Amino acid sequence: MPRTVTATRYVTPLREGGSLPAIIEADDDGFYVLKFRGAGQGPKVLIAELICGEIGRALGLPIPEVVFVELDPALGRNEPDEEIQALINASAGLNLALDYLPGALAFDPLSTATVDPVLASHVVWFDAFITNVDRTPNNVNLLWWHRKLWLIDHGAALYFHHTWTDYLVRARSPFTAISKHVLLPVASRLCEADATLAPLVTRALIEQTVAAIPAEWLQDEPTFPDHDAYRLAYVDYLLNRIAKPRTFVEEAINAHAQRI
Repeated sequence: MPRTVTATRYVTPLREGGSLPAIIEADDDGFYVLKFRGAGQGPKVLIAELICGEIGRALGLPIPEVVFVELDPALGRNEPDEEIQALINASAGLNLALDYLPGALAFDPLSTATVDPVLASHVVWFDAFITNVDRTPNNVNLLWWHRKLWLIDHGAALYFHHTWTDYLVRARSPFTAISKHVLLPVASRLCEADATLAPLVTRALIEQTVAAIPAEWLQDEPTFPDHDAYRLAYVDYLLNRIAKPRTFVEEAINAHAQRI
């Protein structure tokens, strides 16, 4: 379960993000990249960030700490930008953030060959599992920080939840978009990655992660009668996706063969 902190200062917007995330300071004196619940993409982006971030961290992937952030709309009273004021007001309550990595540099797609093949394979496997359409040369969502590669921004993953039609069938589908993954050319250890990571994605891990989704993020979804049923759908999807045979692994292996 992620920690909960309270935002005490709005520092600056990160305008390169489509949902206008921001750097904030919290009551633990830490700085975080805040993802707003009231942004146009809605709380499902935060759900994807939470599930993917926590599962990825449990697998040992280099993902910054995920925290819940309590946001008081008064935080924006001195903000001159009306768009930012409106975003803060619309996001009152519980939001999500990642630990801020000061001085981190965006990963250069031209430096792919410098990445360890084992790490690259783990990242590609993970992104295929969570159906992450980012991590392409156009939107790498990778940072260099303290001579280490870090994974950020998983809000576009788990896109199945934007429409719940046939979600269990779609859980078994391959992920053809993996062919555009920036690390795919050096992901030469995908079979080993599957053998290492798949056993770690247990029912207990999935249930624990999904149980952490705040109830206020589960509003306005008519597909399910209550929050328990809504959470169970995420659990069922992820369990079906990790079950053998994993077509997303086969797809990634075939795509890698075509990129080398």
